[in-house]
Amino acid sequence: MHGILIAVLSAATLVMLLPVLVFAGEIVLALLPAPRPAREGVITRPALAVLVPAHNEALAITATLQTLLPQLRSDDRLLVIADNCSDETAAVAAAAGAEVIERHDTQQRGKGFALDFGVRHLSQRPPEVLIIVDADCEVAAGCIERLASLCAARGRPIQGRYRMHLPPAAGALRRIAQFAWVVRNEVRPRGLARVGFPCQLMGSGMAFPWPTVAGGRLASGHLVEDLQLGLELAQAGSAPLFCPDALVSSVFPASAAGVTSQRRRWEHGHLSVLCAHGPRLLLRALARHDAAALALTLDLLVPPVALLTLLTGALWGVDLAAWRLLGSALPLLYGSIALGLLFMAVLLAWLRFGRRIVSFATLLLACVYALGKLPLYARFIGARQVEWVRSRRDGEGGSGGSAKPH
Repeated sequence: MHGILIAVLSAATLVMLLPVLVFAGEIVLALLPAPRPAREGVITRPALAVLVPAHNEALAITATLQTLLPQLRSDDRLLVIADNCSDETAAVAAAAGAEVIERHDTQQRGKGFALDFGVRHLSQRPPEVLIIVDADCEVAAGCIERLASLCAARGRPIQGRYRMHLPPAAGALRRIAQFAWVVRNEVRPRGLARVGFPCQLMGSGMAFPWPTVAGGRLASGHLVEDLQLGLELAQAGSAPLFCPDALVSSVFPASAAGVTSQRRRWEHGHLSVLCAHGPRLLLRALARHDAAALALTLDLLVPPVALLTLLTGALWGVDLAAWRLLGSALPLLYGSIALGLLFMAVLLAWLRFGRRIVSFATLLLACVYALGKLPLYARFIGARQVEWVRSRRDGEGGSGGSAKPH
């Protein structure tokens, strides 16, 4: 019986070691020097359209459009989809200089349905490249040019660098959250790109060749429709590529309610896709010998870093108890390797990418931050969020509102 327990525990610890190895490998690759950019030759700037899905974004959308309009040419299109809005989003966007269409369908709610509506509208006069930007994002100078040109040159979807900033006077644990975001959406994609592998789609700052997006399955109310779309495109042989030089940025909600809603949607959505599709996609990528799809699937199998920390630490504790009670050190050896690799990877990421965000003393509170998310993960088991809900923006009154979609 003891032998069976040790074998089961060893196997469980080795399974846990896989996402830790992927996570650590991506961090180490991100530390490598950037390769010289490939010469693409002379590329004519493609005809493009920028699609901005917006649900009750009257307070934020003007700032977004002001960063987009200077980057567009006279023959480009800027289309805002005012989706199920109960505020002045459509009027504000039109006044700022955008083309606006309105969508009203309370049964089909979510960003995916809005994007599908916009794509069908554009299909009457389709662009060569479609760029998607969320309605609360600022687009850095040159971002549109870089996304469109790289998309046209590679004939593949392109994901820009999506950065989230903290609101003023954010506390220590919020700084850890921002560091975790940088690791997830900047460091790990950078590591994959170092060896030519694709990245996940992140929801904003995305560029698509028109045939790719026109044939994609956009009409979805999934919590993380961008993540799901990227995986589907990878399976079809058109996995997204990362472009760190194209920057879009937004701000985390300041209110506790907005933060909670945003985290629940992102993390429940990620875990839902991981559990529902991860093993199947892994087996399919292995069967097809598809390195790009395999890399993207392995990246998907890495849970949010707080959960990864909790699971690795908890399993190490069980391994330690097994060693003390059953006398076998093998599971503890595997667990110690996993815990050591995870610690090393986080430390390396902090040294290279995180010191301006969070101090080392604050980083030591990461375990407190992870433990604080236990209720969120418990709700995934017992009361999982399944419908897209827009998090309430700062400055919005009332308890409603629905929030940002990746």
